[in-house]
Amino acid sequence: MGVLNITSDSFFDGGQFLDVKQAVHHAEKMVEQGADILDIGASSSRPGSTPVPEDLELERIREVVTAVRQSLRGTLISVDTFRASVAREAVSCGAHLINDISAGDDDHNMIPVVGELGTPYIAMHKKGKTESMQKNPQYTDVVGEVMHYFEQKLIAFRTAGIQDVMLDPGFGFGKTLEHNYQLMRAIPALMEVLGCPLLVGISRKSMITRLLDVNPSEALNGTTSLNTIALLNGASVIRVHDVSEAVQVRAIVAAVQSPSTLSN
Repeated sequence: MGVLNITSDSFFDGGQFLDVKQAVHHAEKMVEQGADILDIGASSSRPGSTPVPEDLELERIREVVTAVRQSLRGTLISVDTFRASVAREAVSCGAHLINDISAGDDDHNMIPVVGELGTPYIAMHKKGKTESMQKNPQYTDVVGEVMHYFEQKLIAFRTAGIQDVMLDPGFGFGKTLEHNYQLMRAIPALMEVLGCPLLVGISRKSMITRLLDVNPSEALNGTTSLNTIALLNGASVIRVHDVSEAVQVRAIVAAVQSPSTLSN
């Protein structure tokens, strides 16, 4: 999953793709490099950020999703939003999936709207509001609490008629460094208990930069290492800024896991 941030304040690439032509060009480049899904977000969710006004998010999504859909008709488009109104508009413009960082908690219309639309739904765990979630997050058992949260959410999703669900443990969203690595180690258990595919989004995040004492611009090597671990642990999708490197990771992991596919 290639990230297309049409925002001014995203932590890594904010402001680079606000122009529709620039956004489409970057989308085309990511697909050319091997992206299977494009995840378009018009409101930053980095720790400490404030969501953009709803009308601005709607305008950005309407313009870019429409343009990307026209240019790349065979590519799956995901829209990263917590707002039901934006989800509805995105699907009407040609989006195929909804990626919600709040799993319906920040807009209680989201779950029924996604059920009505019949689209696949990516639901993420986030503890607290975006503005304050990284201020001393605490858990008794982070893996157990995330697992219980999703067990309850899956009941709500099924009740609303949402059949196709992918779960995201929410690395960096209301978690300390140790919480993040506990969840990384727990990917196999989460998948076994919850019975859903998992998306892992760790690209250039603080669980890498803080550990290695580097800036996001210097975090590609750490991202590649951690994406390798995520795939080996069973993650189904990795959400990345750097598609070429992620495609190489996928090929190497596939070769390790399925040596019979190798040719001399």
